Amino acid sequence: MKSLRRALIIFFPLSFLLFGLFSGAIAEEINVNSQIIEKFKRAKIGEKVDKLIWRGGLVLSSDSPDFGGISGISFTGPNKKITMVSDIGNYITGQLIYDESDKLLALVGVEISPIRNSKGNILPRRFAKDAEAIDTIFRFGQAAAVRIGFENLTRVADFELNNAKPYGAAKKVRIPKELAQERTNASLEALCIAPPNSPIAGSTLLITEDMRVNDDIAAFMLGNLDRGKFSVKKTNSMNPTDCAFLQNGDLLILERGVGFLSFTMQLRKIAADEVKPGARLEGEVILSASGSDIDNMEGITTHIAADGKERIIIVSDDNFNDWERTLLLEFSLR
Repeated sequence: MKSLRRALIIFFPLSFLLFGLFSGAIAEEINVNSQIIEKFKRAKIGEKVDKLIWRGGLVLSSDSPDFGGISGISFTGPNKKITMVSDIGNYITGQLIYDESDKLLALVGVEISPIRNSKGNILPRRFAKDAEAIDTIFRFGQAAAVRIGFENLTRVADFELNNAKPYGAAKKVRIPKELAQERTNASLEALCIAPPNSPIAGSTLLITEDMRVNDDIAAFMLGNLDRGKFSVKKTNSMNPTDCAFLQNGDLLILERGVGFLSFTMQLRKIAADEVKPGARLEGEVILSASGSDIDNMEGITTHIAADGKERIIIVSDDNFNDWERTLLLEFSLR
């Protein structure tokens, strides 16, 4: 009996350790500083800015060398739990905290963990680690998995969620051959999944950064009924960096450019019924900015605030450079 108890004492801690290793549950807890941003383009919180309302933002920073390079963001759990992906193949998970007036206060409970390949191993090379976009897959109304797009070694993969955090081995998603063959950072840049109210509900949109169809940006649609190629009209010096859907099915496309010694950005909104295979998407610009108000804006997501109104969050990629910042900016529709 003593030997049995001794074996059990050894077995259970070891079994939990092995479960952590193979499930991808091992994560590094880090401290993230949140500096509140009160104004955007001179607008105060609650005031209009272009065709949106400014709702506040954060400058995020950390002593952890792995924090940064954020290219995509999505809400993956209740109580405003989020998952972001980075250029070096990491998940960054945490929870957004708001005050009683529904203003952003902080990002807390932050953990960093590695994205894994189809065998459950940490991605081996930088060329394979460049995650650029993420969106959440819902099953029966609950966040159940995330879908992630990668550039350079261009591919799309799904990962299950546990307690609002991605874990485990990648499940490959089939994408068009001409996109899968691309091996540059001009390939897959934006990924978003159409919501139930969209005419193409459940379809995944894949938008490249600078693959061309004539003079426009090449994009692809994955769906059971809605599958095929479409394009996004090229505007000025802007290129797509991410996309997200509003609840009514309207599509948002975030774009970035480089101005004189600073970044530029714009946000386009395309009506739901225009988003379909074979379409050439243009829409209207509902937000534009440059200079110190923004940085290298790369990720976008939407959510419903405590007041029941829909909000838009845009996040920047600091490229792990001291002269760039990780910004998290929030807006609502007018």
